[in-house]
Amino acid sequence: MVFLLKSVFRKPEPEATAIMLAVHRAGVGVAGVYTKDVAETRAERGRQLAEREGFPLLLTVEAEHA
Repeated sequence: MVFLLKSVFRKPEPEATAIMLAVHRAGVGVAGVYTKDVAETRAERGRQLAEREGFPLLLTVEAEHA
C-alpha cells in the first residue's frame, strides 16, 4: 500500500507510511484532497494497481465537507 500511495498519490515515504498505518488501525485514511477529476483518476489508477497486486483495497472519492 505504501508503494501505491507513493506512486499514484505522490506521497513521500513517511506520509505514505502514516496513511497506511491509519488505514490499518482505523480502517480508513485520506490520501489527499484533489479536484474531482484528479481524485477520480487517481482513485481509479489506485484501484487498478491494488487489484493487479492482489491487495484488498477500497478507494473512494468523497466530497470535502467544509
